[in-house]
Amino acid sequence: MALNLRLRQTECITRMLNLDQPVNSNGTANEEVYKILIYDRFCQDILSPLIHVKDLRKHGVTLYFLVDKDRKPVHDVPVVYFVQPTQINVQRIVADASRSLYDSFLLNFSSSIPRSLLEDLASGTLHSDSTQRISKVHDQYLEFVTLEHNLFSLSNKPCYVQLNDPSAGDREIEDIVEKIVSGLFCVLATLAVVPIIRCPRGGPAEMVASLLDQKLRDHLLAKNNLFSEGGNFASSFQRPILCIFDRNFELSVAIQHDFRYRPLVHDVLGLKLNRLSVQGEKGGMKSYELDRSDPFWVANGYLEFPEVAVEIETQLNKYKKDVDEVNRRTRGNEGAEFNGTDLIGNTKHLMNAVNSLPELTERKQVIDKHTNIATVLLGEIKERSLDSFAKKESDMMVRGGIDRSELLSVLKGKGTKLDKLRFAIMYLISSESIPQAEVEMVESALRESEVDTSAFQYVKKIKSLNVSLASANSASRSNIVDWAEKLYGQSISAVTAGMKNLLSSDHQLALTRTVEVLMEGKPNPEIDSYLIFDPRAPKSSSGTSSSHLKGPFKEAIVFMIGGGNYVEYGSLQELAHHHQPAKHVIYGTTEILTGSEFVEQLALLGKKMGLGSSGSPSAH
Repeated sequence: MALNLRLRQTECITRMLNLDQPVNSNGTANEEVYKILIYDRFCQDILSPLIHVKDLRKHGVTLYFLVDKDRKPVHDVPVVYFVQPTQINVQRIVADASRSLYDSFLLNFSSSIPRSLLEDLASGTLHSDSTQRISKVHDQYLEFVTLEHNLFSLSNKPCYVQLNDPSAGDREIEDIVEKIVSGLFCVLATLAVVPIIRCPRGGPAEMVASLLDQKLRDHLLAKNNLFSEGGNFASSFQRPILCIFDRNFELSVAIQHDFRYRPLVHDVLGLKLNRLSVQGEKGGMKSYELDRSDPFWVANGYLEFPEVAVEIETQLNKYKKDVDEVNRRTRGNEGAEFNGTDLIGNTKHLMNAVNSLPELTERKQVIDKHTNIATVLLGEIKERSLDSFAKKESDMMVRGGIDRSELLSVLKGKGTKLDKLRFAIMYLISSESIPQAEVEMVESALRESEVDTSAFQYVKKIKSLNVSLASANSASRSNIVDWAEKLYGQSISAVTAGMKNLLSSDHQLALTRTVEVLMEGKPNPEIDSYLIFDPRAPKSSSGTSSSHLKGPFKEAIVFMIGGGNYVEYGSLQELAHHHQPAKHVIYGTTEILTGSEFVEQLALLGKKMGLGSSGSPSAH
């Protein structure tokens, strides 16, 4: 049974909506109870990709509201709260109970509620004499957003900035790390697995791995814990491997332009929570859902854009042919002599036609939807020369640089300010060493296009740190390292490592290649320095020993701290499917970002360090 995060999370939510009653095979409770659902914004995002409004009705939810909206009293029906365990939410619940808005409150917190807040809840309801209204309090461990079977996000916003902010104090960094660990713990609790954890040394990845290891150990000490997989089938059960990385491991993937359908739709049209709004063909905005229920999206998401256009055409022709076939059959043999067997034959054809209509209509809707999306995309691609950006960035990464005249023609050509900025940063990352004059030429070209160069300056700064690190003698090097470690966690060697990583054959991402090696579980110089944590093993053996590492692993969970994207997700899914027998990889991240959103975070860091320009054209 492969780990299916979407399925497991949906089951937990269904159980919660059915007041913890057993649920039958079609996903509803045997005895229907009408109820009200109240959620906060975060939990609304958790529910949105998994449960449609019509599904809520199926589970007896007649009304649903945001927790911070003013609501009128409703009696005689239970109310299910699904909210994050925060001070504000607890105060809101206490206020609702003391105003007797509802008779019976079933409180479900998205992660474990801290003791202090539980005490506030108890004293608040006691004070207003409404304790009897609270019938249940549950920790649901669901504080993550599942977008596909193998894709989740913790929705921790601007995580990369927070972790790399030079002015962040230890306490702030610890808070962020704790929040990430809490989210990962929820994912593992939902899957009911305790993985073996691997990560590179240093930086946020090690901080998260070691704290998660500790949290799992503490939890496993309890008799009735959430991980019951140690039951009878322990012998046949193989644990998954959890590989944790930090965005600086491979910076380029978060910035580059990609020319495949799914990454393009996300980057250019702003796919959020599997939903998308684009200009309709007849004017006005059209809203679409892109998820497992759309066969075209599932099958063609990682084709290059031109191949997708061809595929839409193919499907349209096939649809037309099938419609003609139905029409031909239902017309019968006109003019032929009429007899009884014809009537029976025709009736049969009519029945078949009627039965095939819903399927044909559905196919046509999918074709129309993707025709619309592809048309809007094509407009953007032409206007911004996105195909050229994607191709040239990919060439730069493979060749380790770009011809000066070509570089300038891109920076002075089509594209938005952010497109050009992303291209300039990719140029910085791809080249091993760049003459100062060339860097200045790029900067002035950016300023001419009125582009804010803070993000460019920031990456340049990290890069120069790397270079001075390599050339400094050991005494002064340790000082730079101390200062830089404080500033950037592990990004020092990792930023340039990410560049070399990309120069491998067939352009496989460094992340994918590393995950493949980790899943093999054999000694390999690429990962020999990686830490190992096994929360089920005695404490002393964790961190280094690998004797208990039973590879190869069939299943992996890959987690990227500081922002992930559909390029990495696609690359990992490809790895999983190409293996014989197929492997299973779940990809998660602190938040899913487009290239532009990530570059905006880099710019913010640049400004915090006092680098860059405000984007005003420089005087000549």
